[in-house]
Amino acid sequence: MGIDNGTIGEYYPSQIPGLEGAGTGKKKAKTQIYNAGENEMNKKDIKKVVLAYSGGLDTSIIIPWLKENYNNCEVIAVSGNVGQADELEGLEEKALKTGASKLYIEDLTDEFVNEYIIPTVQAGALYEGYMLGTSFARPVIAKRIVEIALKEGADAIAHGCTGKGNDQVRFELAIKAFAPDMPVIAPWREWSIKSREEEIDYAEAHDVPLKINRETNYSKDKNMWHLSHEGLDLEDAGNEPQYDKPGFLEMSVSPFQAPDKPTYITLDFEKGVPTALDGVKMSAKDIILKLNELGGKNGIGLLDIIENRLVGMKCRGVYETPGGTILYAAHNYLETLTLDKMTAHKKQELSVTFAELVYNGQWFTPLREALSAFVTSTQQKVTGTVKLKLYKGNIIKAGVWSDNALYSEELATFGADNVYNQADATGFINLYGLPIKVQAQVGQKCKKCDK
Repeated sequence: MGIDNGTIGEYYPSQIPGLEGAGTGKKKAKTQIYNAGENEMNKKDIKKVVLAYSGGLDTSIIIPWLKENYNNCEVIAVSGNVGQADELEGLEEKALKTGASKLYIEDLTDEFVNEYIIPTVQAGALYEGYMLGTSFARPVIAKRIVEIALKEGADAIAHGCTGKGNDQVRFELAIKAFAPDMPVIAPWREWSIKSREEEIDYAEAHDVPLKINRETNYSKDKNMWHLSHEGLDLEDAGNEPQYDKPGFLEMSVSPFQAPDKPTYITLDFEKGVPTALDGVKMSAKDIILKLNELGGKNGIGLLDIIENRLVGMKCRGVYETPGGTILYAAHNYLETLTLDKMTAHKKQELSVTFAELVYNGQWFTPLREALSAFVTSTQQKVTGTVKLKLYKGNIIKAGVWSDNALYSEELATFGADNVYNQADATGFINLYGLPIKVQAQVGQKCKKCDK
């Protein structure tokens, strides 16, 4: 399934059913759809809705809910394939059965890796330790949803994000970036449903098929980079995650169940981009998938954190990111060899800002683009090979090589050398310490004056 990409951001009256003759400008047409603002849309004008559809609990019940509450509108479901694998199985049948007129399944995996994951890894961006798996998947999905909505002449875009979460912001900021006047329907901010248990009740009452039950009803998000777990027993911060419980982990195993023998791997990078694994040339996507396999079986990449959400509250989540954790470690290891001190330190400082932009849904902003340009510049010499040892949840450095290495064994050695005159340090210390010396001398004079 799929469509030819339309021109992003062009949304003319001729594309809006019933407004083909409503003037020549976009603004004039849109004022006839809305009242005072985009949140006060007239439901009677919403005849076709494009829904960000995953097939999970939220979006499964949103299809019949939209039809019940928006004049039996046409619902077009769009699922962005970012590597969630088995979650896509049977999705078309389910969407059509629950009332959608059609389903688009868009393969976004290459774009996701090359334009979102790799730039974020190169930036070294972590949000409170979190590797941004959900965060940078949302803009690539939302961008494609907008393209389809414009192509289909939709009157609104709908999503299943809760009013408590970050994803509502990420989706809607991306929508604003490409269709700034497109109405957005967020059922969690409208309906009377208050919990996942009530969602299940609604699904059962409307014969919506579910793959979950009330006992295993974790809130999960899965793509080729990670799997997140929230809810149920994890809502109590005093509960230890059930890593050893069958079925809890999907991409990894508990470190206690990992092999007793370590796994050695080598990763090759060219300008900060992974290009080969164990000497075999591969695409970055295939490397990540293989690292997921290797990291998963060795219990790599489990993270249990209480993070600060954009909307102001703290939440507890457990993340599985086996391949990503390895990739971050390898890339950082190579940078310690190839980046100069000032660039490395400034890059580390800016990585916090980069991570916050991604986490807060601000991917499509001038600042993120500017930071990416800076990061790309820093990667020109980040070429080389990294060797790592994977063992029971640990990533152990086992060697790093680069023709661009700034590390010199001859300079750093504790043995005899002919390239460094240790006596030179005397003059350096005298100059470097001059401000401290002057300050101390002035202080001593002042004490004498006080007497």
